[in-house]
Amino acid sequence: MPRLAPKSLVLETKERKELWQILSRHSTPQQIALRAKIILLADEGRNHHEIARELQISLKMARLWRQRWMEGETKELPVAERLCDAQRSGTPAKFELEQVLHLFKLACDDPQDYNRPISQWTNRELAQEMVQQNIVEGISPRHVGRLLAEAKLKPHQTGYWLNPPPTKILMPK
Repeated sequence: MPRLAPKSLVLETKERKELWQILSRHSTPQQIALRAKIILLADEGRNHHEIARELQISLKMARLWRQRWMEGETKELPVAERLCDAQRSGTPAKFELEQVLHLFKLACDDPQDYNRPISQWTNRELAQEMVQQNIVEGISPRHVGRLLAEAKLKPHQTGYWLNPPPTKILMPK
């Protein structure tokens, strides 16, 4: 039984021009450039075997990018987005937004309000306090630090900018 020829891929002039621009940029990542070449060769009427042989890639890759390009056409995605990797699911978030907000509140509060004999919070102390208050079952000090850094919170500096010390200039005479 003869194999079916791949679906013909016909680019619009604008799309072809954009693909050539992507190829000619020096800053284009090699993966994106290779994908653009696959699409341009498919536009010339080449089949999967010819594309794979010329670009020294697997037959599966040639098929995949022709298929993704055609799916992107139906979704009316821009050229650059059609050449990008598909979204990956990744692992689900371990902590809910409410728990992270509790962490931020703790970080901005005075540690002595929670009977901690320290003057400023550390990541380890924040992690222990979150577990002690049953906000989370467990969290590493490193993860606390990453969450605070992502939010650009610096618990050791909160006292300075939240409550500036009174100065003589501001004091009534």
